[in-house]
Amino acid sequence: MARAAAISLMTILLPAVLPIACAQPLAPASGYVGSDVCKTCHADVWSNFYKNPHYKTISMGKAVPERTGCEGCHGPAQAHVEARGGKATIPHAFSLMQPKAVLEDCLTCHMADLSKANIQRSEHTLSGVACTSCHSIHHSSTPKFLLAKKQNETCYGCHANIRAQFEMPSHHRVNEGFMQCTDCHNPHGSFAATSGNSLHPTMVERAFDTDPPCFKCHVDKRGPFVYEHPSVRVEGCQACHNPHGSTNAKLLTRPVVFTLCLECHNGGGTGTRNHGVDIQTANHNLLDPRFQKCTTCHVKIHGSNADQFFLR
Repeated sequence: MARAAAISLMTILLPAVLPIACAQPLAPASGYVGSDVCKTCHADVWSNFYKNPHYKTISMGKAVPERTGCEGCHGPAQAHVEARGGKATIPHAFSLMQPKAVLEDCLTCHMADLSKANIQRSEHTLSGVACTSCHSIHHSSTPKFLLAKKQNETCYGCHANIRAQFEMPSHHRVNEGFMQCTDCHNPHGSFAATSGNSLHPTMVERAFDTDPPCFKCHVDKRGPFVYEHPSVRVEGCQACHNPHGSTNAKLLTRPVVFTLCLECHNGGGTGTRNHGVDIQTANHNLLDPRFQKCTTCHVKIHGSNADQFFLR
């Protein structure tokens, strides 16, 4: 009888006790309150956040609190909510953080994406460029990569000299939208070449593991050839070409072809590829305009499988 009375008493009291216990849930000891609390004040950000790639941390519903939504980047928001706002109460307020701290925060999730980019030793990182210098997480104006501006305009913000080169008569068609800076460069950093073309800077993306990115489009110039042109293989394309733009045809560094060739072939001799060429002989009268375009005869100047002098 006593046991039955106890069970009956619990049946009466439990419905009254449980609502009281559930009506005032305690905040997590870690200080995470959830992104729904953030949208109370930050409705302008939240209204478009579903379009943001970071929203998948919320939509999937599987991420731990420290990797979910707003708090996945900004840290636990309990103190911020209790203080009714203020940047000083946000653990990770990016506008107040140093570039290195911003990078470390982003890498907590993006380390796998950027592991091949060598970002921590990249020239951008060493120059104090933060992720938020190029990316706008909440108010991106581009459909990809959350860039703050159109890609070439983002790059031109620092590289004004490169903008000028792309305005020259002969240039790669970046401004026209045919290609982008990232077709040749990796803004997050890339590893230096392990063989060949070692003069290329590390921000240049490698093609086919070790080749310069030029060969991604100009495949016919890649080789290997039976007769290599040493300057192409050792110094790279930039020995003769300005890759961004030039006042000369074919992006050449000099307006007249023979003056470019004479930078290397400037001594007398028999005309072999390892020696110079005579300025004035029956075969190479370089004072005659007919001979001032070496590639008229040496057509395979990037390399040949038939002739050591790169003739037809």
